[in-house]
Amino acid sequence: MLTGYIDGLGLVFQLGTLLAIAGGTFLGIIMGVLPGLTSAMAIALLLPVTFGMPPVMGIGMLLGTLCGAGASGSIPAILLNIPGTPSSVATTFDGFPMAQKGEAGRALGLAIVASFFGGVASMVVLSLLAPPIAEFALRFGAAEYFSLSIFGLVIIASVAGKSLLKGLIAGLIGFFCSTIGTDPIAGVDRFTFGQLSLLTGINLLPALIGLFAVSQVLKDAFEYDPSSKLQNSAHKVDIARPRFVETLRNWRALLVGIVSGSVVGPVPGAGGSIASLVAYDQARRFSKTPEKFGKGHSAGIVSVESANNALLGGALIPTLALGIPGEAATAVLLGGLMIQGVTPGPMLFESQSGIIYGIFLAYLVANFFMLIIMCLGIKLFVRVLLVPRKQLISAIIVFCFIGVYGVDGDVFNLYIMLAFGLLGYFLNRYGFGTAPVILGLILGPIAESNLRRGLQTFGGDWSPFFTRPISVTFLVIALGLLALTLWQNYRTRQQDVASGAA
Repeated sequence: MLTGYIDGLGLVFQLGTLLAIAGGTFLGIIMGVLPGLTSAMAIALLLPVTFGMPPVMGIGMLLGTLCGAGASGSIPAILLNIPGTPSSVATTFDGFPMAQKGEAGRALGLAIVASFFGGVASMVVLSLLAPPIAEFALRFGAAEYFSLSIFGLVIIASVAGKSLLKGLIAGLIGFFCSTIGTDPIAGVDRFTFGQLSLLTGINLLPALIGLFAVSQVLKDAFEYDPSSKLQNSAHKVDIARPRFVETLRNWRALLVGIVSGSVVGPVPGAGGSIASLVAYDQARRFSKTPEKFGKGHSAGIVSVESANNALLGGALIPTLALGIPGEAATAVLLGGLMIQGVTPGPMLFESQSGIIYGIFLAYLVANFFMLIIMCLGIKLFVRVLLVPRKQLISAIIVFCFIGVYGVDGDVFNLYIMLAFGLLGYFLNRYGFGTAPVILGLILGPIAESNLRRGLQTFGGDWSPFFTRPISVTFLVIALGLLALTLWQNYRTRQQDVASGAA
């Protein structure tokens, strides 16, 4: 581990890498400030920029985006009672009441420092837990990788929306799209229809940008309401400064937030909204003054914001160690890793230890940049809330076209981007979600090649997939998760029917 960190230091502490991390963090903060724009969308927009960068520089920029977006969602939540990201919903519980009392600057200062502490703590958890999990995964064979792929798809499908069936359908769409191109075993063309650009399969970059950026642009364009404009907050932010001492005084809430985020983060599909709500609830339980929560209490902000950023490091554990992303943002980040030639999984820590520990350090550096940029630019970020929506939409679509075309100059990739953008728009509109599609695209080749390779190894016998301990464990957990999700959906429908009858 020490050797890996020494190698990583040389990769991270270069001027170009530090500037890339700072730039990604700044963009993530901007995207987190604007309600409706997600960290997944920000990463998708940045992917073309990182295409020609060294791995640590490119992934460091994407991690900076994640870090910045996770922290800056608190700005509109506190000032306008509008969560910038889903994970900042709980920030409104105490942040907006504090702003209404004229303490907006104090609330923002608490949120910034709590996010910083949560991010640094999650980096420690990531560096301690990811290597042993990856070492355990070295025992995997073809059967285990196939079962792990099915497990990952079921997890993301079960949390993609209210309907498990819709989530599975979206995942299967991604699985089907992954079969386009040259067969990995037999070497024959599949579903290319004579198009040479499809021989190597669906390019992951235009698919990512289409699903997460173009689909959001289409949603904003079709559902644009010129009468709804964000108004500038009347609350002053002149006294916004980092509140280190006050944050540490709320050490119980800070510790609860860090533990909640670190525990929920590695659970695929849990998401930041769950981590923040769990942290808020537990902080209130452990507080000596629980009656103050919801009325502008500093402990409420500290617990939520520390959990938001502590979640990010935890969510990277299954992404890097197993190649299984837990949510949309880490699914896009997984695509960025693969584009950079960094293949997540157990061998990553053996074959590219310098790169992986460089990524850990880059995430740590991103948290320091987040702290500095948020403290220096708080007034600027508030002004971003006033950017007209139609101008923002125009700028994003231009960046999408330039980024995709600039990768290899193939116009066909623009068609792929638009096709996946339309697909993502309709999937989101009808409750299917886009995360299962991209996960199906990524896991499809892994599942197919390992299934067929396993059948060749076992002489066509299916039983090893259901008898090998690790393989059957993943399948049983996936089946149990399916059953649990179906039961929860059934209970929810019954409660809706009961409330409607009442």
